[in-house]
Amino acid sequence: MMARDRKWSILLGPVFSAVWLSTLAGAGLSPLGVRDDLHFSLEARGMNIDGSLPIYKDPNADIEDRCAALLWNRSTLSLSSHEVLIFEANFRIQGDIDGWMNMTDPLDDTLTYNQTGLEQMMEYKSGAIWAGYLAPWDKIVYAITVGQQYLMENTTLGIPAIVQSEGLHGFTDNGTTWPSPIGLAASFNAPLLTEAASTISTEAEGLGYSQLFAPVLDLSRELRWGRVEENYGEDPFLTSQMGRAYVTGVQSGRRRNVSSTAIARVAATCKHFTAYGSPQGGLNIAQVSGGQRELHTYYLKPFHYACVDALSIMTAYASYDGIPNVANTHLLTDILRNEWGYQYFVTSDAGSVDLLITLHGVCATRECAAKIALEHGLSGEMGGGTYTYLTLPDQIQNGTVGISYVDETVKTILRTKFSLGLFENPYPYPDYRSTLRTQATRDLLHQMEREAIILLENRNSVLPLSTNISSIALIGPQSDRVSFGDYVFYNASLNGISPLDGFKEFLENSSVQINFAEGCKLWSNDESEFPAAIAAAKKSDVAIVMVGTWSLDQTLLWTPGTNATTGEHVDLSDLDLVGAQFPLVQAIQATGTPTIVVFVSGKPVTNPWIQENVDAVIQQFYPGELGGLAIAEIVFGATNPSGRLPVSFPRSVGTTPVFYNYLKGSRPVSPGEITPNGTLIFGHQVKELLFYYSLNAEPVNA
Repeated sequence: MMARDRKWSILLGPVFSAVWLSTLAGAGLSPLGVRDDLHFSLEARGMNIDGSLPIYKDPNADIEDRCAALLWNRSTLSLSSHEVLIFEANFRIQGDIDGWMNMTDPLDDTLTYNQTGLEQMMEYKSGAIWAGYLAPWDKIVYAITVGQQYLMENTTLGIPAIVQSEGLHGFTDNGTTWPSPIGLAASFNAPLLTEAASTISTEAEGLGYSQLFAPVLDLSRELRWGRVEENYGEDPFLTSQMGRAYVTGVQSGRRRNVSSTAIARVAATCKHFTAYGSPQGGLNIAQVSGGQRELHTYYLKPFHYACVDALSIMTAYASYDGIPNVANTHLLTDILRNEWGYQYFVTSDAGSVDLLITLHGVCATRECAAKIALEHGLSGEMGGGTYTYLTLPDQIQNGTVGISYVDETVKTILRTKFSLGLFENPYPYPDYRSTLRTQATRDLLHQMEREAIILLENRNSVLPLSTNISSIALIGPQSDRVSFGDYVFYNASLNGISPLDGFKEFLENSSVQINFAEGCKLWSNDESEFPAAIAAAKKSDVAIVMVGTWSLDQTLLWTPGTNATTGEHVDLSDLDLVGAQFPLVQAIQATGTPTIVVFVSGKPVTNPWIQENVDAVIQQFYPGELGGLAIAEIVFGATNPSGRLPVSFPRSVGTTPVFYNYLKGSRPVSPGEITPNGTLIFGHQVKELLFYYSLNAEPVNA
C-alpha cells in the first residue's frame, strides 16, 4: 500500500483495506471513493479537479451556498453508507483535546501529543472540541493548533472544529474574572456589560477558542436553586437586556484573516433553553411546571430578544410541563426553528441525552435517546455521557432514523462555522499573550465592580465613612477571603483582592487603623473567636461585618467532601446565614458600635433581623478580582453605590418563590408575624411581609 493510501486508510477507518483500495482503482475511483471527474483531487483538495475552488472553500461565497455545496460534496462521495454516516456523525458529537493531549496536570507544560488518540478523536468527534482546561496558555495553543491543523490538512473535506470553553463571568483559563452574572446584572448597565463581554471574548479568541458557554438566561425565580448566581436575576426584561449585551460583546467583530462574510469572532451560547431556573423544590435538573402563558410571558422572552442572532444555544437538563427539554419538539422545532427562524447550532448540555434514559424515563436504550434527541431537537450531543449519537450511523443505515434530520442538523453547525470564518482561519494568534489580562480590561473591571454594589440600608447616614475617623473593625469570614462564584477554575482566587487587602490598599495613605478579626468560619457553628471580634468592634469607631454564602471553583465544587452553599448542584432548603455568622452579627451590633453589614453572596440572604437592627446594609453579589478594593471605595465614599437588586429578598425560605412581578390578586390580606420577643401572631401573609427588598429597590435614607 502506498504511503498516501495508508494515510487515507487510517483516516477513514479499518474498512479501507488494501483489497478495497484495489477494487476502487479497478472501478476508476480514487482511494477516497471519489470519481476522478468530481470536485477535488487527493493531491490538492483545496481545489476542484479543473483547478477551480470548491464553493465551500470560497471565503467570499454566500454562507448558504457554502453549506449546500459542502453537503452536496458529501453526497458525491462513493463511500460505503456506513462511512458517509460517520462523516455526518463527526459534526454532531463533541470531542475533547484530552484525546490527544495529557491534560491531567494543570501545571504540566509538555508540548507533545498522541497521534493515535488524535486520529481516533477526529474520526468520530470532530464537529466541536472541548478545550476548557486549566493549563499553561502555550499548551492550550499547541493543542488547538495540532487539532485544527489535522482537520484542515489531513481529513477528506478539511472542515475545522468549533473549539469550546466556559465564559460565564470571564475566560476561565487564568483570564480576567468578573463578578458573577447576578452581580453584573446589579449594575443595570447593559452597555458596560457589552464591553466586559468583549474582553472575555478577546481573551478566548487569541488562544484559538471559538465558542463560549454563556450567557445563562434562566430567570432566578426559585432562590433555593444553587445556580441563582449564574443568572441575571428574576426579571425577563432585565435578563433580556443583559443577555443581549453579553451576546453582542462576545460576537461583535471578526476573527483575523477571514472574509467579510464572517459575522462573528466567537460564538456565544445562550443557555439553558428554557425555563430552567424554576425547578420543582429548587432542585437542580428537577421538572419545571408551567403552561404556555408562563412560557411565553416569562421564560422565552430573554432567549427571543437576546439569542436569535447568537451562534449557539444550549438546551436544559430539565423537563417543562412533563416533556424533556432536550427532546421537546414544541420548544426546539416549533418555536425556536420555525417561529423564530433560528438557523444556528443547538447543543445538548453535558450528558443530557442520556438523561432521557436515566432521569426522564422516556427511553430504555441509547438508540432511542439518540433518535428522539436528534429528530425532536436537531441538536448536537455534548460529551459527559455515553455518546448516544454514535448509534446514529447504524440507525440511519437500517432506516430507524431519517438522514434528513442529520443533514438539517449538520447544516446548522456548518452555518455557525462559516459565520465564524473558521474555514479561513481556525488557529490561535501568534500574539495571544497581548490579549490576555490587559490593563484596559482591568480598568473596565474596576468600573463594573463599583457599579455592581448595592446600598440597601443607611440609617442616620452612617455611610459613607470619613477617612478622618481613627479606626474601623473589619470582622467576619468574608473579610479576608476572595469569594468568586462558580464556573471559575482552580486557584482563580489567587488573582483576586480580598476585602481586607482592599481596605488596606485604599487606606494606605490615611491614618485609619484597621482592627481585623475573623470572628467565625463560614461553615462552622464555633463561636470561640467571638471575643476577639467583639473586642475589635469596641475599640473601633465603626464595625464592618462581612458575611454571606460561598461557592467553589470547578475542581473543588465537584469534589466529594467539600462544602459550599451556592453553585451548580448546591441547592438549599434554608436561605439563612450558615453556622455562627448570624450570631456574630448580633454580637457585634450589641456592642453599641455603629455596625455595617456587607452580604457577599450568590443569592439573597433571609435574615431580616439584620436589616431591622444594624446601621447599614450593603449587598455585594460575588465580585470579580477587584471586588475587595471596590467595597472599600464604596464604604468610604470614593464611589457612589449605584447598583440595584436584580432579585427580591424573601423574609424566609417559607415565602419562596417570591418575585416582584407576581400576578395581582395572588396575595391574601391578613398578615401574621413573629415579634422580636418571639410572640406568634397568626394570620395570612401579604406582599409587605413576603419580602423586604425587591427588584429596583432604592437605598433607604441614602
